[in-house]
Order: sequence, then C-alpha cells, then structure tokens
Amino acid sequence: MPVFFDNNKQGYSKYSQVEYTLTDQRDWTEGGVANLSLWFRGYPASVGSFVEGPTGTYTMTGSGADIWDVGPAAGEYHDEFHFAYKTLSGPGSIVARVESVENTNAWAKAGVMIRSTLDADSVHAMMVVSATSGVSFQRRPETGGASAADTTAGITTPYWVKIERTLAGNIMAYSSSNGSAWQMLGAAEPIQMGSNVYIGLAVTSHDAAQTCRGGFSNVTTTGNVSGQWANKDIGIFSNDAEPLYVAVSNSAGAPAVVVHDDPAASQINEWTEWIIPLQTLADQGITLTNVNKIAIGLGTQGNTTIPGGAGKILIDDIRLIQPVPEPEPQP
Repeated sequence: MPVFFDNNKQGYSKYSQVEYTLTDQRDWTEGGVANLSLWFRGYPASVGSFVEGPTGTYTMTGSGADIWDVGPAAGEYHDEFHFAYKTLSGPGSIVARVESVENTNAWAKAGVMIRSTLDADSVHAMMVVSATSGVSFQRRPETGGASAADTTAGITTPYWVKIERTLAGNIMAYSSSNGSAWQMLGAAEPIQMGSNVYIGLAVTSHDAAQTCRGGFSNVTTTGNVSGQWANKDIGIFSNDAEPLYVAVSNSAGAPAVVVHDDPAASQINEWTEWIIPLQTLADQGITLTNVNKIAIGLGTQGNTTIPGGAGKILIDDIRLIQPVPEPEPQP
C-alpha cells in the first residue's frame, strides 16, 4: 500500500502516519511468533536542481527517462525531467542560449518549454538542443497522448532556442547560431492550452539512472510573465530523507515506538524487509496478548514544531513470524 507523507504541511503535525485498529489477531503470542515483519520501499532523493550564477547564467541538473512517450502508465504517456518555470498569461515567448548539455544519452536534452500543467502527462511544447541528435521541436498536443517532433541533426551546444505562443494559441519553435538570425523548425502548431501556462527551462538525462547537467544563458521572456523562478521534478518520484517508525498500542496507555536503523529509510529504493522483535514492544510496556492498534509513520512521532520532508513509500506483507533460525555453523 502507498503511504504518502508531508511533514511540513501548514496546520498539521510534522509527522505522518497511517493507523489500523485490529479486530482479530490481537494476541501476538499465539503460534510461537516472535517478530513483526513488514516490507517497504522508498524512493531516492531528487537529483534535480536549478542555480543562477554567475549573474545571467543558469545551471540545471535533472534525471528522467525522457520528455517524450514514457510509459504508457495507466494508459497514458508521461514525461520525466526537471523544470524551472514562471507563469505566462496569454501570448508570449522564451529565449535561451543553451550553453551545454551533458551527454548521458544521445537524446539527453536541454531547452525552453511552454507547459499547460505541472502534471507528468501534460500538454506542452518545447525547443531543445540534444547531446548529439541536433535541435528538436517536440510537443504533446493532448494530455497523455503521443508526442511529435521536427528535428534538425548536426547541431550541438552552444546554440540558441526559442518557443513562442501566439494569441490564437499557435506554437512556433526557432533555433539560431547567434541569437539574431532565427530559423523556424516545422510549422506553427495549434496546441490548445489554457490562458495561464508555465514557461521555462527543461533538462532530462534520457536515462533514469543518470543525472544530466545543462547550462543556460541569455534567458529572456516576452508577454505577461510573472513570478520568481520555481523548479521541481516532473514525473519523477523522489523522497526527502525521513525516519520510518512502527507504533503499537494497547487500548490504553502510550504506544511502543520502534524506529528503523536508517534515519533516511524513506530513501531506500529497493524492497527491504524490516523485522522487529516483539520483545522490543513488550519492553516498552505493551501487552502482547491484546494488541489494539498498529501505526506506520514517517518522521518523529509527536513532533508538532520542526518541519520535515515529503514523499511516498510503499508498504507490503505486514505479518507476525516465528523466530528467525540461527545459521548453521560452517565446518
């Protein structure tokens, strides 16, 4: 089961937990059981970043399978990349000189984007420079739909790119070697988005196991663009570091809390069995013959003041097991 956590939500405690009240299997001594076992899997920390400096230049890192037809997931295609963005209302454009894009894949790419929403399957259009595959006008005209592209091979960084939306909603993409003589790529595309959209810079490694670094300069916008730069991963699951705990309680009295040994258990990115000796619960005063409730949480239980992180972990196969046999001695 998925467990979502957000330990910095205004008006709430700074820890997150799910609880289950037992209606049967309340006696945790039957059958010679000695341990509580559960399996969990988290997600790694985000590798996405966006930094300005020196003034007028930007460095972005991002991972992700691609800004293209990743999936389909649940019947829809989606994107995986890092996005730095502002908001655009109505017509407008963004220009950038892509200084570099790390070659994590021939189709690792960095460029400019107009995007309807921050959802992974959003309608969007972008003009990018790839690591070794040229410049490309890529777009998804429908939510969750297939992508399309027009590409010119043989172009590498540094190179200028531009994406523009007209009042009628047509999207046009351009590239340039010098930032003044522009070449339109493909035709004007009637991609329908709402009046308010996101406009900004995008980087994907085209390899979910690697991190790509992209460099930008001379970033300018036209139109009604507002807000400070914000940035986030799109379509990539990642977790902030938080401890994982189990709390077990009787009908009355304080719960017994056991915390996983890894203080960043939320970032363990493989299925892991956690075995908790029942004696550790009994040592905290729990009557094992009449257990009332079990809770699984992220953060520090009872914390109401110190902000924490956010993310999602998966929990499965919660059960009571007999003692784990000692390994046979080797001759």
